[in-house]
Amino acid sequence: MLEFSVGVLCFMIMAICGLGAFISNHKHLLNVLLGLEFIMLSVFGMLSVNMAGVGLSGVFVMFFLAMAACEGALGLSLLVSTVRSHGNDYFSSFGVLVC
Repeated sequence: MLEFSVGVLCFMIMAICGLGAFISNHKHLLNVLLGLEFIMLSVFGMLSVNMAGVGLSGVFVMFFLAMAACEGALGLSLLVSTVRSHGNDYFSSFGVLVC
C-alpha cells in the first residue's frame, strides 16, 4: 500500500510541474506542447498505477496512451505548419494567423 501512495504522489507532483510549465512558458507553442505532453504522461502514470492497484485490465490505459500520442502528433503538425508559413512559433503572432 505504501508503494501505491508514493507512486500516485510522484505522478501528482509530475502533473503539477507539467501544469506549471504549461502556464509559465506560454510564449512559444513548442513549450506549451511539451507541458501538455508532460501532463499527459503523468496522467498515464497515475492511471496505470491505479489500474494495477485495483486489478483491472489496462485496455483503457492503452486507449488513453493512443489518444495522447495522436494529440502530440496533431500538435507537432500544427507547429510545423505554423513555422513553415510564418517562420516562428510565438503565441503573439497567432493574431495574424486569422485569414
